[in-house]
Amino acid sequence: MINRVQEGRRRVNCCSCRFYGELNDFLPPNKKQATFRHLFHGAPAVKDIIEALGVPHTEVGLILINGEPAGFSRKIKDGDRLSVYPFFTSIDISPISGLQPFPPERTRFVLDTHLGKLTVYLRMLGFDALYKNDFSDGDLAEISAREGRILLTRDRGLLKRSAVVYGYLVRSGDPEGQLLEVMRRFALLPLVRPFKRCLRCNHVLEDVGKEEVAERLPPKVREHFHDFRLCRRCGRVYWKGSHYENMVKFLRRIMAT
Repeated sequence: MINRVQEGRRRVNCCSCRFYGELNDFLPPNKKQATFRHLFHGAPAVKDIIEALGVPHTEVGLILINGEPAGFSRKIKDGDRLSVYPFFTSIDISPISGLQPFPPERTRFVLDTHLGKLTVYLRMLGFDALYKNDFSDGDLAEISAREGRILLTRDRGLLKRSAVVYGYLVRSGDPEGQLLEVMRRFALLPLVRPFKRCLRCNHVLEDVGKEEVAERLPPKVREHFHDFRLCRRCGRVYWKGSHYENMVKFLRRIMAT
């Protein structure tokens, strides 16, 4: 039992906390992989406690208070034991946890302004990835909430917005590492459908005959290539040139990692 302590005339309560798995990425060294005490006033919601310790609520898959599943709105009391787990990517435990379910559509994303290269990679693999370099934090939160998209960001504070239900803090600073990280986090490998989306605007591509796009093609392309795909939103034309071969090599490397 954790004893209540006093701070002047104001009562200070205390709970024990333990975070598991990748949630330790958000904690200072002295709190990683360890049970520690946390002091608080009043009876805050467990969401407030978790985010005060630096962990965005979108990263949490299961909360246990004194061994029993609890939701984000549950009030913490003096002496409580708080255990916090990340998402389980292989199973949906939301009926037990009472928290948000695993994203119902794992292939729909919206990305913040720092993740432009990751956006291109996700589109290359066939995933629906919204991105604009002038999206505000409010725009990103609103789009994620309205469309049920997973918000990918490097900004921890953005994921603490109450409107955001599905989100993930990208740890890696390297675009290729970011792609591998997101694919593992959301078990995307079986869902890869490469070269179905426009890398520029995210729209689904259509197979078209050469005659439809001939005027848009360089002379050598018209002469040597016969298979084309068109984005009817932005008008970009794709064919299997050297750029395609380089992307295939990239995808093979990613799929084998």
